[in-house]
Amino acid sequence: MDLPYYHGRLTKQDCETLLLKEGVDGNFLLRDSESIPGVLCLCVSFKNIVYTYRIFREKHGYYRIQTAEGSPKQVFPSLKELISKFEKPNQGMVVHLLKPIKRTSPSLRWRGLKLELETFVNSNSDYVDVLP
Repeated sequence: MDLPYYHGRLTKQDCETLLLKEGVDGNFLLRDSESIPGVLCLCVSFKNIVYTYRIFREKHGYYRIQTAEGSPKQVFPSLKELISKFEKPNQGMVVHLLKPIKRTSPSLRWRGLKLELETFVNSNSDYVDVLP
């Protein structure tokens, strides 16, 4: 995913730290859900609390977001359009999206690869693969 505010497998705790660091309402980012595989979380800060809205992938590649109860179901053809909609006030969120918190690493793929490599290197296995 090539969105600068998409942080991938960022934990809820790390997300809260990033969003609340500046103490500004409307800071936001996207991350993968820790509890539901394949679901994204749109996280936004408001009054020193982080609110999380789940984004589900629908048929044909569309995205559906869970917002305030009573708000109509909203489906978007892309994440960029979804974000654009909620940058406007009074759209069903606690606050409109104001400032994206961009990831610091240029590529999430490399971060994931590094994590896998560290896991392999730090293995406590009794067996070691030896190459000829």
